[in-house]
Amino acid sequence: MAEHRSAQEADFSAAEIEAGRKLFAGAWDFVSAAGSLASLPAMRGPEIAFAGRSNVGKSSLINAVTGRKALARTSNTPGRTQELVFFRGPSPLILVDMPGYGFAAAAKHKIAAWTALIHDYLRGRATLGRVYVLVDARHGLKPADTAILDTLGQAAVSHEIVLTKCDQVSESELAACIAATKATIAKRPAAFPDLIATSAKSGAGIAELRAAIARLLAERRA
Repeated sequence: MAEHRSAQEADFSAAEIEAGRKLFAGAWDFVSAAGSLASLPAMRGPEIAFAGRSNVGKSSLINAVTGRKALARTSNTPGRTQELVFFRGPSPLILVDMPGYGFAAAAKHKIAAWTALIHDYLRGRATLGRVYVLVDARHGLKPADTAILDTLGQAAVSHEIVLTKCDQVSESELAACIAATKATIAKRPAAFPDLIATSAKSGAGIAELRAAIARLLAERRA
């Protein structure tokens, strides 16, 4: 893991790492939760969304990135997040915790409803700057990820893969997962060609993810 982190860190300058730290240094708070398109908050600042299969670790990663232990609600029960949840910090940036897709401990009609909400949001949110698609490093990309990646590609929404739970695999397993994931996303024009390997538990890759978001915001302002 350490070897990969060193290579990954070289992609960002010290100034970008610091910009990422400052971006998330202030207080972050819950803004609203939307269970339908009609209840989405008004579009204001740029939005960064986190998508992924149920129980992939979205809420834990958001807590790690913002430096808050309980900003996003975490649960071991797949499907606990059933709405688009919006968070705001001191900057105009908005973070969005999306409902998990794939298996979830909920009724089928509810799963269908929030899956439709995810796709509608991805297709129609003008302030959406990038979607980070979270993939469990223990399992890699699964068929359930394909529909989201297809929607993102069709809507030409910038997206990047973030591997989660990297502390739970060996270096060789992580390297194999990275190689396989990169090979898959190379066929998708809207996908960012690189990925970020993270662990909310150990903190690996969190500084790089913050720096990536800070870089994206700087590019949008330019």
